[in-house]
Amino acid sequence: MTGAKRKKKTMIWSKIHNPQCEDIIQWCRRRLPILDWAPNYNLKENLLPDTVSGIMLAVQQVTQGLAFAVLSSVHPVFGLYGSLFPAIIYAIFGMGRHVATGTFALTSLISANAVERIVPQNIQNLTTQSNTSVLGLSDFEMQRIRVAAAVSFLGGVIQVAMFVLQLGSATFVVTEPVISAMTTGAATHVVTSQVKYLLGIKMPYISGPLGFFYIYAYVFENIKSVRLEALLLSLLSIVVLVLVKELNEQFKRKIKVVLPVDLVLIIAASFACYCTNMENTYGLEVVGHIPQGIPSPRAPPMSILSAVITEAFGVALVGYVASLALAQGSAKKFKYSIDDNQEFLAHGLSNIVSSFFFCIPSAAAMGRTAGLYSTGAKTQVACLVSCIFVLIVIYAIGPLLYWLPVCVLASIIVVGLKGMLIQFRDLKKYWNVDKIDWGIWISTYVFTICFAANVGLLFGVVCTIAIVIGRFPRAMTLSIKNMKEMEFKVKTEMESETLQQVKIISINNPLVFLNAKKFYTDLMNIIQKENACDQPLDDISKCEQNTLLNSLSNGNCNEEALQPCPNEKYSLILDCSGFTFFDYSGVSMLVEVYMDCKGRNVDVLLAHCTASLIKAMKYYGNLDSEKPIFFESVSAAISHIHANKNLSKLNDHSEV
Repeated sequence: MTGAKRKKKTMIWSKIHNPQCEDIIQWCRRRLPILDWAPNYNLKENLLPDTVSGIMLAVQQVTQGLAFAVLSSVHPVFGLYGSLFPAIIYAIFGMGRHVATGTFALTSLISANAVERIVPQNIQNLTTQSNTSVLGLSDFEMQRIRVAAAVSFLGGVIQVAMFVLQLGSATFVVTEPVISAMTTGAATHVVTSQVKYLLGIKMPYISGPLGFFYIYAYVFENIKSVRLEALLLSLLSIVVLVLVKELNEQFKRKIKVVLPVDLVLIIAASFACYCTNMENTYGLEVVGHIPQGIPSPRAPPMSILSAVITEAFGVALVGYVASLALAQGSAKKFKYSIDDNQEFLAHGLSNIVSSFFFCIPSAAAMGRTAGLYSTGAKTQVACLVSCIFVLIVIYAIGPLLYWLPVCVLASIIVVGLKGMLIQFRDLKKYWNVDKIDWGIWISTYVFTICFAANVGLLFGVVCTIAIVIGRFPRAMTLSIKNMKEMEFKVKTEMESETLQQVKIISINNPLVFLNAKKFYTDLMNIIQKENACDQPLDDISKCEQNTLLNSLSNGNCNEEALQPCPNEKYSLILDCSGFTFFDYSGVSMLVEVYMDCKGRNVDVLLAHCTASLIKAMKYYGNLDSEKPIFFESVSAAISHIHANKNLSKLNDHSEV
């Protein structure tokens, strides 16, 4: 036995030192997903929708880039660079086909903390206001972007280190309620940071614990200094943006191309500000000079990395978690898979490479991803097409945005966060599915509001793990075997001797975020496992019973999935008597199993369900109301299957 192990170890070691050409190609395809999808790109079917989606995405990238650069306390032109380089890098290394990487509100807000702390506004007058630096910008602006670039660089290094350590497999501990609460709380922080621009108030930068409340206290103390012109323009912009976007959503099926209201508003506001000279007449703050072109690359200042490590960790964790949630949602919606570890590499390299081109930290944004959905994007080519139009703006159109009011950019930021802010509606869902998840959402949101997004994320993860650890001991005594499967094959009297296969699976474990993914994988493998088609069949009293013991710990199943026999009909009975407790992730996975089986023409019936489980599943998913799926016992479910079989048999005879 020792010799066999030594021989196997020697073979692995020799394979590492003498890699074959196929191994290198396979590694490149795994780490460079563009090599996988680009050679198979269908120009005829995909180029037109990708081009249209890319143009619409470019509009969002430009407007959000300008806005999020202001949010990050740097010059707006650096937001344009942040909309270009990260998108290119992610298209090469990323696996999300509908993930648009670029500037992001949450990472911009985090990097602003470092910028304002290291290069505060009050030293602007002490710096040299020369135009001899990069792109003709002042030394003050260049000092600020170097700090933001350092945050981006170090955040990317942390993400790449997490890729090397294979920590992507541990992301299952970040549950949907935690992500929802953290992003909602961070979006609330972003809206609060824009209040001074919406009202036209000059106020110092306020951050730190309870900074959210200090900002509103300052606003109410200085309410008399609100600039009426900025307030009216902000309200008008918000009303126009919300109204037109709602109309686009209502009529998106009838119109092929939605109205780019963000771009129209920017052009209209800039033209109106230029004609009325609002900057000098009313004292309205405008974007100012936007230089043309892209500067030559320059390394971020390594001397300040130790000073921005807190913000870098926040950018790495918050940006990755928010982006991964969008990538997983995209993969689930369009039926493809992503590698959590590869996403660490893709976003890490996006931040590292972009930091050399004066870019602020990047991540995927919900609004841009939703835009790719609605415009029918097929592949990452849409993001590459958007980069072409962003380049046109950088080299040709940028200087025309001098007169754009900053309060309009703030309005675009606030309306763009609508998708995150309306996650408050999830509270009703969590309350009906699992009240503990509801409590986790509330507490995570409160911690995010009182402290910061990274603190709220950490608290939510720790709280979730602690609660599950506290709930598991009382449930583990109920089960000796984690999963068992019994198969029954019945020869029916119908024509062509159709096989009726009933699978009864008893799960005697809690179903929570820790084991939901493995539960789904094991169940799909059971359904797809090939059954012996030529095996002699007998009555149900002489059925073949096959027991499968499988751990429900999180991970991937190594069992090879085979296609079932084409002439078999399946019914799947899940015995839920062992579901001592469940959370939101478990219920969502159970509903996903039901929907996937329904797509495979597999009838799913659930037995011994508690009233809370039935209520949670009915509330969460669009279950088939015509067919009963919940039964008091396994025997009642089997009786229902036989009744349906006899009914279909009678219907066939009546048709004859």
